Amino acid sequence: MPSALDIVVLISGNGSNLQAIIDAIKTHQVHGSIRAVISNRADAKGLQRARNAGINAETLNHKDYSSRESFDLALQQLIDSYNPGLVVLAGFMRILSDDFVDHYDGRLFNIHPSLLPEFKGLNTHQRVLDANCAEHGASVHFVNSELDSGALVLQAVIKVNSNDNAETLAQRIHQQEHIIYPMAINWFAEGRLTYKNSQALLDNKLIAAPPQWKNKTLHIQDI
Repeated sequence: MPSALDIVVLISGNGSNLQAIIDAIKTHQVHGSIRAVISNRADAKGLQRARNAGINAETLNHKDYSSRESFDLALQQLIDSYNPGLVVLAGFMRILSDDFVDHYDGRLFNIHPSLLPEFKGLNTHQRVLDANCAEHGASVHFVNSELDSGALVLQAVIKVNSNDNAETLAQRIHQQEHIIYPMAINWFAEGRLTYKNSQALLDNKLIAAPPQWKNKTLHIQDI
């Protein structure tokens, strides 16, 4: 078993995925340690979640910087002071510069509330409803320089019910995110998940079609 993975989590808001990761570490479902939680908003509720768990909580206000690049450089320097093996985006509402993404190539995670590559960007729940989709979900992926387009790691799938609205879908998707994000992070922490040539591999096998968590059954062999 490799040593515990040092993690830095970036947030902008409530931090429910952060809490799921904190809880998974406490219950030994993730073999890691969150070194710091960093937000671009001082009023992000997730910062208090970090403090409650005894985790360093940092604020770096993007409005204090003249450009995206200067903010990202300062953010990178702050992250690197904790020397993490993985940087986790958990509701961090900033588009990151190419230099920042390249610096963390292969060790930068995001979770997106859709079944990527469908519905990249914002307002995914309403867009799914407008498109009359039968299924919706969430995707964990490595981050590259193109929005919501990095190598897929793991997806959760739910059925869209006839009485669903954007709010109910968001609530149900959050529940799934809290399952699959810690799971994917632990794969990385245990060395099972790797990243080579812009591709994700699980147990040295290319993830061509991402494994799916559906109806409490994970659809991947020998998980």
